[in-house]
Amino acid sequence: MKRVVFDRVGPPAEVLRLEDDVPAPQPRRGEVLVRMLASPVNPSDLMYIGGKYGLKPQFPATPGFEGVGVVEATGGGVLAWLRKGKRVAVINDRIGNWAEYTVTSARQVIPVPDEMSDEQAASFFVNPATALAMTQDVLKVTRGAWLLQSAAGGELGKMVIRLGHKFAFRTINVVRRREQVEELKKLGADQVIVESDGPIPEQVRKLIPDGVRYAIDPVGGETGAQVIAALGHGGRCLLFGSLSDEPISVHPRYFIGNDLSVEGFWLGAWAKKQRILTMLKLFRRMRELMNEGVLQTQFAATYPLEDVRKAVEHAATPGKGGKVLLRIGVR
Repeated sequence: MKRVVFDRVGPPAEVLRLEDDVPAPQPRRGEVLVRMLASPVNPSDLMYIGGKYGLKPQFPATPGFEGVGVVEATGGGVLAWLRKGKRVAVINDRIGNWAEYTVTSARQVIPVPDEMSDEQAASFFVNPATALAMTQDVLKVTRGAWLLQSAAGGELGKMVIRLGHKFAFRTINVVRRREQVEELKKLGADQVIVESDGPIPEQVRKLIPDGVRYAIDPVGGETGAQVIAALGHGGRCLLFGSLSDEPISVHPRYFIGNDLSVEGFWLGAWAKKQRILTMLKLFRRMRELMNEGVLQTQFAATYPLEDVRKAVEHAATPGKGGKVLLRIGVR
């Protein structure tokens, strides 16, 4: 089989290479062998390759945390047997999905309906589950409340805007590029602010004098600090990324005086704490919201596995207008 590998951390376009004619991995009990069809290039993949992610690679490593494929074989077990032959959304934190074949736990593949495209199925987990779980299951954003989010022009940010319309909460959306303002307003954003127009807390309080009750931030650094500073008394913020690769600095008096709660959110760790029934309900809600267009993903380009270096360069380009997809196989 063919697979993408890297032997050291570094800039993805420099360290990734394609191997061919290597043996396919073998599933252990409770695992499945998946023939991969497609996998997106997510920020988490780029950070993993660069050595800036919570999981550390064991070399030689293959990237790709999510994707879609067909279960070809199992290592045994009832759940694995039930998945055999099915097209499934795949989450993988052991071997990686940027390969013609991969192995993962049978609990980490979810059958997808025939009418769902490979593109949407490939991006079933990371963004849709993160957006839905953060807003509805962790923060439990209430009807009519304001939620502040940074990096709002990304695919996850757009999902949060659509979730706001679905569940009747309002969003203030922070962007860096001014041309994103109209795009997000057409999508239904209640308010859009540009970072270069002034400190985020000042811009937020012109709209909401007492500050916002909820916030989410995937950036960290100065942007994350300003998002926290825009919270009102009793506010809650979830940090779910570190795109800036910089620490957040906020004076402790601000937390103490305003009774704030700031937590980290990592989808993989959160999901492992949930009961199987809870996750099955989450997946059912995700499928319904994807069918409604609420959790749909837009794609900017598709590349074959052989052009993985071009794909990761494109994925790291600001304003690309959607996700980049690796097309690995056909149904």
